[in-house]
Amino acid sequence: QVQLAESGGGLVQAGGSLRLSCAASGRTLSGYGVGWLRQAPGKEREIVAAISWSGGTTYYTNSMKGRFTISKDNAKNTVYLQMNSLKPEDTAVYYCALARNMYRRESYDYWGQGTQVTVSS
Repeated sequence: QVQLAESGGGLVQAGGSLRLSCAASGRTLSGYGVGWLRQAPGKEREIVAAISWSGGTTYYTNSMKGRFTISKDNAKNTVYLQMNSLKPEDTAVYYCALARNMYRRESYDYWGQGTQVTVSS
């Protein structure tokens, strides 16, 4: 069974930056995509960005392109989400998750506990 542990969330002012980390343990990530998804109060959970663990292919939701960068460190079994130019509407709980098909929200079936990101105006 895989365990995913997120860290790096917090309170930041609009325009600021945060880097989230997702440390994976318990199984190989080969063949999986690792995604960052977020859920704001009253809204559906949405994919923010994802990366193929084996090939390194990345995917971003359009509104995140240019502001967020997803990356991985194979040696540390860790995926990062660098978030720049943060906006109040980025406020949400951010989850790290695994999926065989990283492009489909419904495919994510291993989840971390989530980390809160709050952006003040």
